[in-house]
Amino acid sequence: MSEVIQTSEAPKPEAPKRNNKNIIFIALLILIIVVQSVKIFLDAQDKVELKAENETTEQELASTMQRLTEIQQELDTKIAEIEKLGGDVTELQRAKADVEKQLRIKTKATGNLIAELRSKVEGYEELLELKDEEIEKLKNVNKELLSENTTLKTQKNKLGDSINRLEQKATELASKVTIASQLKAENFKIVAVSDRNRERESPFRVRQIAKLKVEFSLAENNVAPIEGKKIMIRVVDQNGQVLFDVNKGSGTFIFQGKEEFFTASQEILFDNSKQRLTFVYDKGSDYAEGNYILEVYTDDYLMGRGAFEVK
Repeated sequence: MSEVIQTSEAPKPEAPKRNNKNIIFIALLILIIVVQSVKIFLDAQDKVELKAENETTEQELASTMQRLTEIQQELDTKIAEIEKLGGDVTELQRAKADVEKQLRIKTKATGNLIAELRSKVEGYEELLELKDEEIEKLKNVNKELLSENTTLKTQKNKLGDSINRLEQKATELASKVTIASQLKAENFKIVAVSDRNRERESPFRVRQIAKLKVEFSLAENNVAPIEGKKIMIRVVDQNGQVLFDVNKGSGTFIFQGKEEFFTASQEILFDNSKQRLTFVYDKGSDYAEGNYILEVYTDDYLMGRGAFEVK
């Protein structure tokens, strides 16, 4: 019997497949490294740009504060000159006190702060220019005093007219600054809140008003200082009567030299962020039908008006 010898076929090598896997793995690793490198680079660039922006803002603030320091020195000089010449330095002393207050403020540099300070710097510079004219007029008067009494009287009359005009300009400038710094209420929303806390817009029905909810925004104002404010609302009915209840926070304030009633009030810190205020007033009784006026006040001026109707 013959033996049949079977020969097995040798297995094919798998090295190429493994090599392909290694290549893919290395390619992915390189891609990850490249992506991470790009991310690190971009993050570093962002940090450099942010740092440069902050440094620029700080430099602008430092430059503005340096100008305020220079204005303080100029005010000292002008006060000394005008006092020597016999003029009135009350306005300059008020401006100096305000500059010193600004120099004592320690705060973070922001675009809004820098814009506010620059606005004030412009006002101080205009005041200094006006006082330069006044100083020249006063010098002329003093020279004339040494020469001839008759000439002095003529020049003094002219000077009086000039100073009056300068004082009028200074008063007008101060008035403009005061008016510009007044706050404005805008974007009014007046709704009735029912017993089930459902809100409805005007016109309302009597049974729908369990509480009156008033919302409005404070307009942006870069001239107005950051400070505490008492905001008051007055709800005035169709007969001109103010809704008033001391037990619910009502009170009085002075408006244009006259004592007036307010319906409700809030103490806030005005921070020039277009902040939105909300008042919720519970009258405790039914509203009479008719048209109502809502007025918003602070200090001694009206900030804005709204209206609603009860049917």
